Amino acid sequence: MDSITIYKLDHHGHAVWNYPGRVILRDPEKVVVEARFTKNDFVFNGMTLKKDDLFLEAYYRNKWYNIYEIYDRDDGLLKGWYCNITRPPEINRWKISYQDLGLDLLVHYHGESILLDEDEFKEMDLVVDEHESAWNAVRELQRILSDQKFRLKKN
Repeated sequence: MDSITIYKLDHHGHAVWNYPGRVILRDPEKVVVEARFTKNDFVFNGMTLKKDDLFLEAYYRNKWYNIYEIYDRDDGLLKGWYCNITRPPEINRWKISYQDLGLDLLVHYHGESILLDEDEFKEMDLVVDEHESAWNAVRELQRILSDQKFRLKKN
């Protein structure tokens, strides 16, 4: 498996954060990366995120989002999904970079869905087409993740 670095950029294209991962799937549609959560334990909108939780991260070449499937570091159980609304990412062999558009969707394993950071999104200087693409991405993710069978991790 190839090592890769993931770069989160703001909507202007400036680097915000980066971290390492390992490519576990590469196909014409997407790249799936395995990464470990690097921050200390904290509760985020009802979901406890722990240092070293397993994140399976799907970056779709032509989609306006990415999906992080989150598994507990201790028992390996699925916690849920965190989705960033983004411009389509740039992907090459060693690097994935995406421009975050502020909107996020958190879906707990039991189905509760929370849309985050709408205020931040509204303040961005995006063109009309980008606003429409972002909201279409939210609706697509809600449809995809309403099916409790969706998994990036194959058992």
